[in-house]
Amino acid sequence: MKKLFYFLIAVTFFAACKPVAKKQSYMYPETKKVDTADVYFGTTVEDPYRWLEDDMSGETKTWVDEQNKVTNNFLAQIPFRDKIADRLKTLWNYEKFSAPFKKAGRYFYTKNDGLQNQSVLYYQNSLEDSAIVLIDPNKLSETGTTALSGTSVSDDGKYIAYSISIGGSDWNEIFVKDIETGQDLNDHLKWIKFSSMAWYKDGFFYGRYEKPTGSALSSKNTSQKIYYHKLNTAQSEDELVFENTDNQQRFYSPQVTNDKQFLILYEAESTSGNNLLIKNLTVENAEFVKLDNEFKSDFSVVDHIDGKFYILTNFGAPKYKLVTLEDTKFETSAFTDVLAQKKDVLTGADLVQGKIIAEYMHDAHSILELYNYDGQFDKKIELPGIGSVSQIRSNKTDSFIFYAFTSFTRPTTIFKYSLEDGTNEVYKQPTLDFNPDDYETKQIFYPSRDGTEIPMFITLKKGVELNGELPTLLYAYGGFNISLTPSFSLKRIIWLENGYVYAQPNIRGGGEYGEKWHKAGTLLQKQNVFDDFIAAAEYLILEKYTNSSKLTINGGSNGGLLIGAVANQRPELFAVGLPAVGVMDMLRYHKFTIGWAWASDYGTSADSVQFENLYKYSPVHNVKNHIEYPAILVTTGDHDDRVVPAHSFKYIATLQEKYEGENPVMIRIETMAGHGAGKPTEKQIQEIADTWSFAFINMGVTPKY
Repeated sequence: MKKLFYFLIAVTFFAACKPVAKKQSYMYPETKKVDTADVYFGTTVEDPYRWLEDDMSGETKTWVDEQNKVTNNFLAQIPFRDKIADRLKTLWNYEKFSAPFKKAGRYFYTKNDGLQNQSVLYYQNSLEDSAIVLIDPNKLSETGTTALSGTSVSDDGKYIAYSISIGGSDWNEIFVKDIETGQDLNDHLKWIKFSSMAWYKDGFFYGRYEKPTGSALSSKNTSQKIYYHKLNTAQSEDELVFENTDNQQRFYSPQVTNDKQFLILYEAESTSGNNLLIKNLTVENAEFVKLDNEFKSDFSVVDHIDGKFYILTNFGAPKYKLVTLEDTKFETSAFTDVLAQKKDVLTGADLVQGKIIAEYMHDAHSILELYNYDGQFDKKIELPGIGSVSQIRSNKTDSFIFYAFTSFTRPTTIFKYSLEDGTNEVYKQPTLDFNPDDYETKQIFYPSRDGTEIPMFITLKKGVELNGELPTLLYAYGGFNISLTPSFSLKRIIWLENGYVYAQPNIRGGGEYGEKWHKAGTLLQKQNVFDDFIAAAEYLILEKYTNSSKLTINGGSNGGLLIGAVANQRPELFAVGLPAVGVMDMLRYHKFTIGWAWASDYGTSADSVQFENLYKYSPVHNVKNHIEYPAILVTTGDHDDRVVPAHSFKYIATLQEKYEGENPVMIRIETMAGHGAGKPTEKQIQEIADTWSFAFINMGVTPKY
């Protein structure tokens, strides 16, 4: 029966490829075309919208304004748009906490009162004392677009180094605050990206780039260096600790072990695989020693105890293991297994009070277990249900840990677990205008095109009849070893409380089943990602959750690429496509900011074989004439320097040029916003209201507000 269904779907696809008779009626801005082309291994590829890559030009800014005007005029006519925004504000207005972490006797955590644009950092001198505001990012800008992007407390507890991001950019600036007085020091560091802050003595290690000579938001990022900054000195006086002049397309992040004996640099040249550079800080003029694996595996140092490094790695273990390494033997051959590889993926490990807190992922949801330092199993920590654990906070002086737990219907709740008696109590539980008991989540498995079984979570209101007519949101990612586990999202509540469906498949390219699952969705196997997603849509239709006229697809970043690709390959299968901050030009992605680091997943057009593969699915290069596309709303931010907005600009310009049907194909470009991190609450609510309104109106449904 299922094979027959897939055959019928294919027949429907070819029927949908008939010429579109009626020209769309939306008055899109005219996007000029330039005579630009590149030749790849004998193939000429035109690039008529290359000029949109110049994010600093007045011409591009004018084009952005004109596109936003068309989109805003369309959205303004949707009668329930404001009602959705109002409902989101009501849902959003509850206290949100992070799990506390302890440093030098104080507990630190973030809290958002509800509708604050940015969460505020607090500290307490004990768990019983009153909370004190330490850093309030909302006071750093009038628009709420300055976000707290990182923090690091000094070992003596006197100072906190903190980084901020402005307008959603990946560029960070670092400041230092006296915790007791609340006053900032004169320290101000700039041009920092993708770096931690690692305290040592009276300063900290960090990584930075040179000031860009071109656009700060699109210029290629290379030649990162590691510096040591001493408190109360100018950045120009910082000591250069490490640079790699032979391999400038590598990046580094520092870590100092808890006992302050070793400086560790994580060296990477892509998003997959790293090396460790280790320097003994107790030996004068010691050199870095490399644990060199040619970037074939990943290593993360958990701690250094009694002369041994504890390292989480997938070296020889695609589903990860925990090993020890004597600090005098920097060779992978000297690894000793503590937690050997299991069937489930080991995603994290913490060492505290003689125990290893091991976090495993089983079929894309979390399991917590306790082991002794020698790897002997102690007990399992019972979780509230199928969900995700994050923010495990432990301290060697405490006999308890904090952790955060969430699921599709449970907002993030902070638990306090006793290592002595095993009690597991709620520490902070939010209260909001939503009853999780009204909903259910089930996990199913469906076959992809090649027969691989793919897991998918489906969440909906209890008692809803499966009649093939339910509006459904299908969301996925499929890349960079990133796992999509259960999580609570306020924006999805809009779908669920209206009786609609949310579906989340764990497609290949992610890390849900270890490195083999990841690799099966990369390079020449990238089509597996698209096939897995398409098969998820077909399953939802076959099992009478929905139909093509009621199916909205959504994904961001690499997931935006996913939406662009499947909309080209199977346009008849979806009613609405919502690609967010997507990688849409697969032939030129590596030429901007940090894009070169994605080659381990994608390959690049500089290679003849990879070029042919990329050219087959690149969203910009596969938009077809005379095909009925879903309604498309592209979203991006003008300060996105991760996936530069030119990707989205060129994609929508091509779609508006070639598509002749009736469905709207538009773009929403947020100002003073980047790839997503640190986006103010106000902007989040409005963007969600806009995208959901666009989806509902183009599926022909009206939410019950």
